[in-house]
Amino acid sequence: MSASIFVGVLELGLLWGIMVLGVYLTFRILDFPDLTVDGSFTLGAAIAAHTIIIGYDPWLGTALALVGGALAGLVTGFLHTQLRITPLLAGILSMIALYSINLRIMGKSMISLLRMDTIYTDIISWGISEYFSVLILGLTATAVVILLLYLFLETEVGLALRATGDNEQMIRSLGVNTNTMKMIGLSLSNTLIAFSGALIAQKQGFADVGMGIGMIIVGLASVIIGEVLIGNLTLLRALVAVVMGSIIYRLVIAIVLQLELVAPTDLKLFTAIIVTLALSSPVIKEFVAGRGAREKGEKNAGC
Repeated sequence: MSASIFVGVLELGLLWGIMVLGVYLTFRILDFPDLTVDGSFTLGAAIAAHTIIIGYDPWLGTALALVGGALAGLVTGFLHTQLRITPLLAGILSMIALYSINLRIMGKSMISLLRMDTIYTDIISWGISEYFSVLILGLTATAVVILLLYLFLETEVGLALRATGDNEQMIRSLGVNTNTMKMIGLSLSNTLIAFSGALIAQKQGFADVGMGIGMIIVGLASVIIGEVLIGNLTLLRALVAVVMGSIIYRLVIAIVLQLELVAPTDLKLFTAIIVTLALSSPVIKEFVAGRGAREKGEKNAGC
């Protein structure tokens, strides 16, 4: 694999890693299967792209993308906590609504950002090499997000948020409003996801209404890969692990495409298979261990 491809993998892994942190926040910390991801990722890209196209500063567009993601998370939280809609269905409803909202924001199915100033062109204007501009921004943004997220989750509110995911009934008995915790968690999660969408759109040079399809699977794959290979013994290690999982996932995809083991059109299927195998690994291990024990028992009985 050439150095340019490796740098590209690292860039995408870091930018996607911010989205993965958002998925980790709901999937692992809050224990909330949030499918808003597919819509809020595109929402961040749509807001940033539209803001840039109409002539405003790309940093403003990126900031507005964060606000849009936060609002999307609040809507999902409202549907679940106030209207008593199940988490899965609440996320699906938000995702479906966001498809139309994203089309409304963009005005068409795709916005091109070619020859437009983005946050990356601003970074290049500061004297940073064009070759490393995306990598430096991705590394800086991811490190800041990990640090801020870690510090937040160590606060009293953050601990209550983590406790809500661990044992909702217990923390509610201590006087914590779990509905508020869920609203905070969902809002923060989708803020990160929309932020990632804004960065990816500016990196790729376009925003597409379908670019968020399957994001939840990509996020889950990265979370599981990171946890399996690096572990999650401490909070900080877990946060770093999921970002590393994102990088490893992009590396695997790049290798598979380079070796032409999978057609580009089959990447979603390939990812789904990875997630299925990872999620079912305890059952597979139990089956293999049980089969080994049976074979050993039959061998001893034969002796």
